[in-house]
Amino acid sequence: MNYSANRKVLISGASIAGPALAYWLTRYGFEVTVVEKAAEIRGGGYAIDIRGTARDVVDRMGLLPQLRKAHVDTRKISFVDPAGALIAAIRPEAVTGGQEGLDLEVRRGDLADALYAPVRDTVEFLFNDSIATLEDRGDRVDVAFNGGSHRTFDLVIGADGLHSNTRSLVFGPEAKFHRYLGYTFAGFTLSNDLGLEHEAMNWNTPGRAAVLFAHEPSDRLHGFLIFAQDEPPFDAFRNPEAQRDLVASKFPEQTWQIPGLVAAMRTADDLFFDVVSQIHMPTWSKGRVALVGDAAHATSFMSGQGSSVSLVSAYVLAGELAGHADHTAAFAAYERRTREFVEKNQALATTGGTVLAPRTQEILDARNDALRNPAALTGADRAANTGLVLPDYGHAG
Repeated sequence: MNYSANRKVLISGASIAGPALAYWLTRYGFEVTVVEKAAEIRGGGYAIDIRGTARDVVDRMGLLPQLRKAHVDTRKISFVDPAGALIAAIRPEAVTGGQEGLDLEVRRGDLADALYAPVRDTVEFLFNDSIATLEDRGDRVDVAFNGGSHRTFDLVIGADGLHSNTRSLVFGPEAKFHRYLGYTFAGFTLSNDLGLEHEAMNWNTPGRAAVLFAHEPSDRLHGFLIFAQDEPPFDAFRNPEAQRDLVASKFPEQTWQIPGLVAAMRTADDLFFDVVSQIHMPTWSKGRVALVGDAAHATSFMSGQGSSVSLVSAYVLAGELAGHADHTAAFAAYERRTREFVEKNQALATTGGTVLAPRTQEILDARNDALRNPAALTGADRAANTGLVLPDYGHAG
């Protein structure tokens, strides 16, 4: 059972952690409102992985059949050298530390839809809105929304991502917690001129990667251009053309698919430009406000574990809130159970640029040697993605 106190909860963010948390809190009898600045649940997007402990979470939610149908089934990752010659072609599980036949790989939008469907009729969703101010009164939290309304909640949970508005309002500027990992990237879609399907290709020189991802057979695929840079390119964030110029300057090669990738990046209408970064915080709660998912502990896309960690942390947070009369004790238990798991997964992205984009020639050579013996790649990744055994809270009605 859950306790009579702290039953009315506001969640900011309706991507992955937010709806997952809403699902479990509703199962435990909480009254949940989710506010989301977008007009609706965002569909589409690139594929994300659900493996290890996170797969147990979606299994307990009854979502495995639906997510299996949405599985995009990447069967091969090919790594090529600067001239485009094949180094190795391996199963993705050799890189991720996952397990063939068990891991799920779905578009981010398909996962978001699957998480939203069970709660759409039992949870209040406020789309096209966001938190303007919040004031923790000790016995409640008063919230003013940008849409003009004012509400009172027992607890507020920020599940609003890497650039969390909730975190900024309660804990201070993002700069205090943002850890730049030394890489910048551009993502976009382009024509599938190679006829790729269910596979990825990864081109490298030290500190740079050019990646092609193809899900099912399609005339379009996802491209990424990733490069090491000591300082974040702040000037480029204010100027889309400067973004394109910067990325193009980092990839002057006339080999492999690099010219086509650069040309597609130049004209893409869906260019996404950002830095590779994580969030590191000494605590994920303050008073009656807590953070979950990327808002609390973004792992970065280089870890391959952001969505999985969000699913796990949402499950644990809900279970602890249901099992404690005092929210302070619940928040503390949530951190105790999940912090080591989070830190192991963050560490996947902080050693030399990981398998995706080794930063030095020495690390790149070692990676290439390991690719020829894929069993050497899986240890740390598997230990991280299975590094927490889910508690069985037993509170659900």
